[in-house]
Amino acid sequence: MYEKSVDLLKKAVSDELSAVHQYMYFHFHCDDQGLDLLAGLFRRTAIEEMMHIERLAERILFLKGDVEMKPSAEVETIQEIKEMLNRAKQLEEESIRDYNNAAVACGADSNTRKLFESLVMDEERHFRQYDDERNNIKRYGDDYLAQQSMERSRNVASAAAAVTPKGAA
Repeated sequence: MYEKSVDLLKKAVSDELSAVHQYMYFHFHCDDQGLDLLAGLFRRTAIEEMMHIERLAERILFLKGDVEMKPSAEVETIQEIKEMLNRAKQLEEESIRDYNNAAVACGADSNTRKLFESLVMDEERHFRQYDDERNNIKRYGDDYLAQQSMERSRNVASAAAAVTPKGAA
């Protein structure tokens, strides 16, 4: 009776696992470049995607299915910030489309439909965040990214000054 729902839920788990891996990859590279705001955004999104996996898995198990932890795609080795944001935005668009379609396809399984509908709202928020960051870079150019890197340098310098005793060189 719930075979279609379980199949859609499993596909969503697979897609969310891929998103977690991709966003953590982006997080690591943004962090390495000193872009704390973007690194934090990718990290928070990855954590939210993990929470999606948990909700999806709980529903699969409730419907007597089994959870398969296989990502649907390999991590793309994108290291340029604008490309990262474009790819993240695209991933969110795909999730919005897929989850809207899944909600409709679940038919009489109202709880699975509601789960997919709630995921759509999260994915739309993620999309908006990545779109906002992309627009900030368009509006302010590379100065926007440079400011983030400079902010980290100031924070590191302040932290170092706070632990260095006065008079020590």
